[in-house]
Amino acid sequence: MCYNCGCEIADDNMGKPDAKGASLTDASFEDMAKGWGMTVEETKKNVYKLLKKQFAN
Repeated sequence: MCYNCGCEIADDNMGKPDAKGASLTDASFEDMAKGWGMTVEETKKNVYKLLKKQFAN
């Protein structure tokens, strides 16, 4: 959940495994990558690129 709460523990869902979309974890990136036929690294890079672009504005 660290991606959205700030705890910096990338694989901890903070006890909210059933709350769809409540926790963004490394498993979330794995699911997204698999769904698009990409690697986790590619997926994270694309997310990072978009976030950098959004915060630049």
